[in-house]
Amino acid sequence: MLGILVVILSLPFIFPYILRRNLQDKDGHMIPPGPLLLYYFLRSYPERTLRAWSRIYGPLFSIWMGNQLFVVISDARIAKDLLVNNGAIFSSRKQYFIKSQTILHGRGITTTPYNDTWRQHRRIAMQLLSSKAIQSYAPVLDYEAHILIRSMYHQTKMGAIPINPANFVGRYTLNNMLTISFATRTGSTLDPLTERALAIATEFMNLTGPLSNIVDFIEPLQWIPTPKRSRARRLHDEIMNVYGTMIMQVKARMDAGEDIPDCLVKTLILTQEEEKLDWEDMCMLSVVFTLGGIQSMKSTILWFLALISLHPEIQARAHAELDRVTGREHWPRAEDEQRLQYIRAVIKETERSHSPFWVPPPHLSTEDFVYNGMYIPKNTAVVLNCYDIHHNEAKYPDPFSFNPDRFLGDTLTCVESSKVPNAVDLDHWAFGAGRRLCPAIHVAERELFLAISRLLWAFDIRPLPDEPISLEEYEGESGRTPVPFRVTLTPRHDRVQSLLEAVEEVTLMKI
Repeated sequence: MLGILVVILSLPFIFPYILRRNLQDKDGHMIPPGPLLLYYFLRSYPERTLRAWSRIYGPLFSIWMGNQLFVVISDARIAKDLLVNNGAIFSSRKQYFIKSQTILHGRGITTTPYNDTWRQHRRIAMQLLSSKAIQSYAPVLDYEAHILIRSMYHQTKMGAIPINPANFVGRYTLNNMLTISFATRTGSTLDPLTERALAIATEFMNLTGPLSNIVDFIEPLQWIPTPKRSRARRLHDEIMNVYGTMIMQVKARMDAGEDIPDCLVKTLILTQEEEKLDWEDMCMLSVVFTLGGIQSMKSTILWFLALISLHPEIQARAHAELDRVTGREHWPRAEDEQRLQYIRAVIKETERSHSPFWVPPPHLSTEDFVYNGMYIPKNTAVVLNCYDIHHNEAKYPDPFSFNPDRFLGDTLTCVESSKVPNAVDLDHWAFGAGRRLCPAIHVAERELFLAISRLLWAFDIRPLPDEPISLEEYEGESGRTPVPFRVTLTPRHDRVQSLLEAVEEVTLMKI
């Protein structure tokens, strides 16, 4: 009896830690419905849990993660209404303990609250990432795509042996980001910089899942040396060491009178005093594109390779279009993109079916707001549930199949599509939404087109019969990368070798 009495008396103290709180505003509007229990983290593949809850509670529901209220958007129209049409209220960011406070120290563009610091940092970055600025990088992006195909061709011994494409694709995306940020590149997949930069990006994605870190939602755990906190601090120090050293090397080149091409770090150095940037601003601004850009582009290209190897009928149609439009005398160039409509559809379907971020970094509301009678309090984390939106049966029939035909007739770029008035007509949400739309979207589109179109032009891509490729499992808590796999890359025709050997690899700077 005493034990039962103790349990009964303890219930008022226990309930606040296990049951949700149903808040309402002064007019009686309740927060969106959601699960009864309070959560402190979601296990692997949280997008599946969110999709299951949306089936129960509707396209706008709420969950409590510790003492943080999350509102989850699982409908394109709601996403447009809140994140775009009411972007002034829903464009800030939740300051996660692990990601925002410990690793990035409140400096990264993608994690900074919607304030003057964010506006300043984004303005600086956009000088190097606008559609006009991308034209100055066009030769570099073209060159790195050439080297990607060339290095894979040689590593496979002209198609004789299978390879794991991860390091080659990782180096391709890294070199593009290094060129834009530091006016430099790595010399091989074995370059120490390649290994360190890719390791930093991978660790960042493994530590920063928006719903996976219990440390983010239980404040006392932030006061003690948990393994996650220790890893996050080490990662911050590694970022400052690696990227700080690279900044100083660019400065040394400038001081020596070298004509450095326009790049992010050159801009930061020249405007440091005018913009009042401290050393940590410099480091975190320089790293933000490599952290996000490497992993998201790497993931998308790897998902493409996995998917296309398992769909020979789609690959055959892509090959036929390439042979018809560009022929075999030269491979696709940036100006061929509009004419290669099926290739564009393949890329968009890859982004839809396997977005690198199923649960992207949440937005944060900066004011109380009522939407369709539901109360969204100030400081609510707002999650764009890309997994559910991308698998909406009404918009994408048979959504779990890989079917590029969905996008035939869609002539808009992803940038253009993000601006369409009707949210239902948007191609996909892989680049985010509203004022937090990925600032590197112009670079990303060019980077993906050159890599994917040329992989298809050069190779017949096949899986290994005794090594199944998983399309369900993935690595990473924030960004999603396929579990390691190998494919065979067989040259499609004689022109492949002569074209690839026409360009030698160069090193712009030794790190």
